[in-house]
Amino acid sequence: METYIDVLLVTANVGSLFDNTVRIHKPRFVALHFQEVGGKDYMDNMGHAENFFWNIESSEEMRDFDRVCVYVDNHFKNVDSFTALGSMYFIHKSLKNIYQYDFNVKDFKAVSGHKYVGSLDGVTTVEKEKFLSRLCYLVNIWCTIHSSFKWSRKGFMRTRWIIHNQGLDLINVHLFHDASNLIACNASPSIYSANRQKALRYVINRITDSSYTPLPFFLFGDFNFRLDTLSLVQNLSTSAEVQTVMKDCSNDVEKIICEEKDNEHKVLLHIETKMFAYLHQAVFREDNGRALLKYDKEITAFHDVITEEEILFPPSYPYSEDYTKPTQYMNTRCPSWCDRILMSHTAKDVIHRSNDGESRVVYNALGPNVCMGDHKPVFLSFALKTNGH
Repeated sequence: METYIDVLLVTANVGSLFDNTVRIHKPRFVALHFQEVGGKDYMDNMGHAENFFWNIESSEEMRDFDRVCVYVDNHFKNVDSFTALGSMYFIHKSLKNIYQYDFNVKDFKAVSGHKYVGSLDGVTTVEKEKFLSRLCYLVNIWCTIHSSFKWSRKGFMRTRWIIHNQGLDLINVHLFHDASNLIACNASPSIYSANRQKALRYVINRITDSSYTPLPFFLFGDFNFRLDTLSLVQNLSTSAEVQTVMKDCSNDVEKIICEEKDNEHKVLLHIETKMFAYLHQAVFREDNGRALLKYDKEITAFHDVITEEEILFPPSYPYSEDYTKPTQYMNTRCPSWCDRILMSHTAKDVIHRSNDGESRVVYNALGPNVCMGDHKPVFLSFALKTNGH
């Protein structure tokens, strides 16, 4: 007998907004994937991580979730493996038949109680990897050319579940960012896009190899996907005068300035390494940025293995961190849909869609009118097809 379990996947948590999302969608299984746990000052802040997660767990909306699993990679002194990833899973008391995979014994085990794991060394219910030595052969040429490249805290974390006889892989992902807007403008696709593509292909290959039985999977987190910057800039500056300013005594570009040919030569677009200031910023918000989706190309290389629900929300990054300007973007990067929830084609097949055309699937951003940092978290609410009671 086919039954349905309401599931909520979220790329991060934002306090009361998350509670409200749980209240509205009433999920029985919740997965939260965090990146950059502890923030930029993680060495000072990591000690507060457990209290942060406890505050989420102890909220009124989560009182009926009697099993909680929290996995945090907090071992920042181990620089070769530290990812700053955190994954949090809630199981409702009404959900009986749920099991988690042990990668060591290669078998599923029943989930019970509340579990907080701050160091993942020796933890067999999580598979975690930092992008480092195993990816070097993919990007070593680029790294040689661009000595400023830093591996940073990027990687992935996987857990496996059986929910009422339906198996799922849930993968927390954090891919490389664009270090320079100017370098991103050099080619289409940019070198950064190519680098992310190699990293994501590596993750997909790892989770679909023959080491374990393949399962439908959801990849969600901060992919750092960017719009095709060169193509976008060419389009935005079609009727502008473009000036390229070089650094003194160097062949390196310092800035690109596009001025309107009329309108008193107003600066239409100003680009530097960490500046992307466009005069008509509203284009990124109007109609949820739909006109710019044609420049969102990074996922197209993976259509053979992954898909996504239709995007109906504005670019998720980089929002102003001024609480009085919750819908405004910072002039640091080109606004992009960095935060995503992707899935295998087999995962899309286990999402229930009603025959009458009324879909219970909701793919959206949290807090469109609330300041919550430079990223707007993204969530996917759906009914999972299962076989059980």
